Amino acid sequence: MTGANPSSASPQHGLTNRLTRWARNLSGKAEDEPVAAERPRRGTAANREVDRRRQLYEDIGDFLFAHDLDLTPINFSIALDYLTGANVGVEKAIRAVLMERGKITNSWVETVAAEQRADEVTPESLAAMLDKVEENLSQFTGLMHESRNSAKDYGAALQEQAKDLAAGQDSEPVLAKLVGLTRSMVEKTRQVESQLRENQKQTQALKSSLETARRAAEHDHLTGLPNRRAFEGVLREELVLAQEKSEALSVAFCDIDHFKAINDTHGHDTGDRVLKFVAGLLAKASNDRCHVARHGGEEFVMLFRGKTAAETCEAVDHVRADLAGRSLVNRTNGERMSRVSFSAGVSNVLAYEDPRAALKAADRALYLAKEHGRNRVYLAAETD
Repeated sequence: MTGANPSSASPQHGLTNRLTRWARNLSGKAEDEPVAAERPRRGTAANREVDRRRQLYEDIGDFLFAHDLDLTPINFSIALDYLTGANVGVEKAIRAVLMERGKITNSWVETVAAEQRADEVTPESLAAMLDKVEENLSQFTGLMHESRNSAKDYGAALQEQAKDLAAGQDSEPVLAKLVGLTRSMVEKTRQVESQLRENQKQTQALKSSLETARRAAEHDHLTGLPNRRAFEGVLREELVLAQEKSEALSVAFCDIDHFKAINDTHGHDTGDRVLKFVAGLLAKASNDRCHVARHGGEEFVMLFRGKTAAETCEAVDHVRADLAGRSLVNRTNGERMSRVSFSAGVSNVLAYEDPRAALKAADRALYLAKEHGRNRVYLAAETD
């Protein structure tokens, strides 16, 4: 491979070089493409995989050039997520902006990428916390070892003085030694107790930091609901339970209608209050068999174990009707707002081989609901 020496180039610079080289060779033969004699035989699985990857590279290149996006790792990653459906949040965000503006920009991609990482705890912060845990454990172990040795030495000294008393030696020097040993032991005990109290304070502070980190990693700071990361973990757990107990499992995507218009008309503060209000209505259904999360933006996801897809449609539609029937007021100026509603798509998780396919089916049903007038709940066809 030509170019800079890998040992002197940064990983990001190397990836950018590869992106540039891929884009330059999309319509021609790649620099590292094997010669005809080395290619897999036509029709083999390996050959189909090569063709699939080549087509994906072309699709990504076409996407980047169509929107005049720079050849950066972030843009490439976002394009990959969108074209492969690997990230439902990215796919939905791009689809929405394309419907609204017809094109995306470098700055918009950076914003989306930042939102996708907003709830993540950085590796650096976790590493620092774990280092502190290790340090506190080491200190605690050292204090326990020191205390045990002090007690052992004190016991041995007392035993020695007891022998002297038993031998009939003058009691005054022996008692003076015992008093000295006791004072020394008391002082060491006080030191250990003081260090243990300090260690306990640090441990409590660390525990609080770890709890904050855990909540940041699994909860949405605006609505208080679990976020997409937490939902994906719940989905895996609930799928296992549903299969073990032969229970139904259904998922619903709910998306607030015309949310951009709410922000543009009433401001982002009011938009945030609408998000929290809708989140509260959806959360009323939440229990150990129904899980509600904010999936990103103005979209929420609900997972029902023990309800069929049709029953889930009814439950979600009940919340939809409740919201649509309310008359909300802009708290800032007292103006009555236009009707706030949401559209939803529901799918039967167990009707698909992969839960991700069920999520995509529910998302497609949601967009059909949007296209057919909004403020409605659609059920995905299990053959979709």
